[in-house]
Amino acid sequence: MQARAVPSNFDFRREVSRMLRLAVPVVLAELGWMSMTIVDTIMVGHLGPAAIGATGIGSSAYYSFAIFGMGLLLGLDTLVSQSFGSGDREDCHHSLAQAVYLALLMTPLLMTLFAFMPPVFNAFGVNEQVSALAGPYLTMLSWSTLPLLLYGACRRYLQGVGHVRPVMLVLLTSNLVNWLGNWLLIDGHWGLPALGVPGSAMSTCFARLYMAATLAAFIWWLERGTAPGFASLIRKPDTKRIGLLLRIGFPAATQILLEIGAFGAAAILAGRLTPAALAAHQIALNCAALSYMVPLGISSAAAVAVGQAIGRRDPVSARRDGFIAIGLGCAFMLCAAITFLAAPGPILRVYTDDARVLTVGTGLLAIAALFQLFDGIQTVATGALRGIGNTRTPMLVNLGGYWLFGLPVGYLLCFQGKLGIYGLWIGLSMALIAIALFLTYSWQRNSRALAIDAASITLPPAAP
Repeated sequence: MQARAVPSNFDFRREVSRMLRLAVPVVLAELGWMSMTIVDTIMVGHLGPAAIGATGIGSSAYYSFAIFGMGLLLGLDTLVSQSFGSGDREDCHHSLAQAVYLALLMTPLLMTLFAFMPPVFNAFGVNEQVSALAGPYLTMLSWSTLPLLLYGACRRYLQGVGHVRPVMLVLLTSNLVNWLGNWLLIDGHWGLPALGVPGSAMSTCFARLYMAATLAAFIWWLERGTAPGFASLIRKPDTKRIGLLLRIGFPAATQILLEIGAFGAAAILAGRLTPAALAAHQIALNCAALSYMVPLGISSAAAVAVGQAIGRRDPVSARRDGFIAIGLGCAFMLCAAITFLAAPGPILRVYTDDARVLTVGTGLLAIAALFQLFDGIQTVATGALRGIGNTRTPMLVNLGGYWLFGLPVGYLLCFQGKLGIYGLWIGLSMALIAIALFLTYSWQRNSRALAIDAASITLPPAAP
């Protein structure tokens, strides 16, 4: 098979607009996802720096492993988008059904792990005030694991077949559910008990149950009039397809675990400093994570666009879509960097008026501004590589970048170099720069090879 040449009537603006139509709803969905954590942090802010730090450490500990479970489902990006691009809707259904079985299998394993994590906070020397609040928060949050994984499976399926708006709507409305739950349960309203920090976690559980149920209802509604129909989603477990999901998803999940775990480790190390430094770390990290949601959404759109192009056996379009997505991610992150440098005070005061936190947080946002561009590049390049089924390279690059380079450097700068929390952030920034450069080179090499040798494209096996 010959790779297609770029058509003579190629319209750059039209292609960018097409990518934006796919990316914008996914970006809004990612912002809605991140907003839930931000809402939790803001709503417990009046309880003091220890409550902010506990929410941050508890969330970091939870997401370090829950996101690994969700990452195992990322194989749906590749399988569903490629099958949809080739016109095989039944195979899309087959992959979704097996992803649901995988979610059911992972839930008890993850919840058992979470049950043993609270004592680890003390073992790592986390401030006692923070640790006393973080343990109950994590224990309550663990009950949201099954709804979270089922939501992840439904979301990846909908994105793979091009229905991204339902995901956006569900995540935006789930923030209202989470906000109301926080208001009711943290301080106690309408006769409910004032649960404090654990009340915020309980609110998140209710919000995730809403997310999973609503997306499942959307899938039923969208599939009811199509061939082969909703009934083909009801299938027996297929170990071969589950194995295929794991072969693609495990490196992707490991990459996410390495990345999120690095920042989680940084939060635990920051917990050895003062509560004010930990609170500033958590707030600045929330800000950086919020801006990160935009290239993360573009990354998901890149995975879908590239995967569908591969399914159509059009590697030239796949390569072009990947680079367009990387360019869009860069453009936004430059704007985010300027905002962090120009207006740190107003951003930080959304969370707290504590003078000590504001002082440290201003310096952390300046460091965050320096790595924004590179964070955007590495994120979108990871999604583009996932579209062609390459999840191993990002895993290895993140292992080396964060754990063999960035965290050791950050630790030395923080505790040996006496730079405190700033040293940790400098180390993580250096890791992001290195990772972005390696992944950009990898996408250039992989996509060029596909465009030259289209016969190397492999599609998922047909459903039995």
